[in-house]
Amino acid sequence: QVQLVESGGGLVQAGGSLRLSCAASGSVFSRDLMGWYRQAPGKQRELVATLTSGGTTNYADSVKGRFTISRDNAKNTVYLQMNSLKPEDTAVYYCKAVRLGVGSFWGPGTQVTVSS
Repeated sequence: QVQLVESGGGLVQAGGSLRLSCAASGSVFSRDLMGWYRQAPGKQRELVATLTSGGTTNYADSVKGRFTISRDNAKNTVYLQMNSLKPEDTAVYYCKAVRLGVGSFWGPGTQVTVSS
């Protein structure tokens, strides 16, 4: 089974930045469709950003222009650079991998808190 572990969460002031990392096990990371999701208290989990193996990105309207998803295949790691953070970005952020013909996998999440 693919294993994902997020890191880099923390407490920041509004307008600040954080860089989240998602480390994946296995040797076929480059084939995966990667995504970042988030879930705020009392709300459903929502898609934040996706990145295909071919380099195509997609972002939720709420984060477009502020967040950037990227990957380093040699390190089996995907990143989410978050700039100009807002209090409404406060949530647990989850990494997801989809491997065609195998399945989808989630990390345990990392907390991001943005203060006013």
